[in-house]
Amino acid sequence: MSEDKTDKLTDSNSENAHDGSRVGSPERRRHRGIYLLPNLFTTGCLFAGFYAIVAAMGGHFELAAVAIFIAMILDGLDGRVARMTNTQSAFGAEYDSLADMVSFGLAPALVVYVWALSDLGKLGWLGAFIYTAGTALRLARFNTQVGSADKRYFQGLASPAAAAVVAGMVWVGQDYQAEGLAVSVIATVVTVCVGLLMVSNVRYRSFKDLDLKGKVPFVAILAVVLVFVLVSLDPPQVLFVGFVVYAFSGPIGTLLSLRRRRAERRAPSDPDESAD
Repeated sequence: MSEDKTDKLTDSNSENAHDGSRVGSPERRRHRGIYLLPNLFTTGCLFAGFYAIVAAMGGHFELAAVAIFIAMILDGLDGRVARMTNTQSAFGAEYDSLADMVSFGLAPALVVYVWALSDLGKLGWLGAFIYTAGTALRLARFNTQVGSADKRYFQGLASPAAAAVVAGMVWVGQDYQAEGLAVSVIATVVTVCVGLLMVSNVRYRSFKDLDLKGKVPFVAILAVVLVFVLVSLDPPQVLFVGFVVYAFSGPIGTLLSLRRRRAERRAPSDPDESAD
């Protein structure tokens, strides 16, 4: 998923170290500005998250869910655009984190609260708060692990994916006009579980190791076309199911990995011993 702040912070730290030897020089003064292009995408992400909150307050839950998914797309583009144009900066990394907190922390929590959780009273807003706090802790931990974590994996469910599960649930529920106490209870359980997954130690594939610049087989292009066709058939259900599967992939993969490690420990280390 997105969260490309690792590359932003790493490159910005090296930039700051390089600029430190030239304090007071004309080149140093030029770096006091901010890069416009990547921060435009981050601002768009922030705007989409804010719009989702406003739309939910007006009862337009479908528009709110769509706005959160748009924020995901913009969040995935800002880091890649920054790397492609060599415009990474510490400001961009911090701005991206703050935008993520609004778009993938506050916005989904408030949208699902207005949609269903408010019917449960205090229990409902506590569930929304657990999700919001989980997002904040997830982003803070991610920022502190920059440069030391394996880029192929996320520790805990990424905040955009968590927001997609919550927004997808609201979108599907609104599409089917689902309401009632049972819906409120299910929405609370899903929101709390997703919030806890963000702060867990479960590993998720980040897909950052995919080489998008290299050549791919023709079948890969056909697969991308089929994915677009599948999503266009029923966007709320396909997106919701897809991100739910991704959310479950972490715990399932962790359990399989633990089971494999236990099997390796129980296996005899001496081949002669195993033959006997």
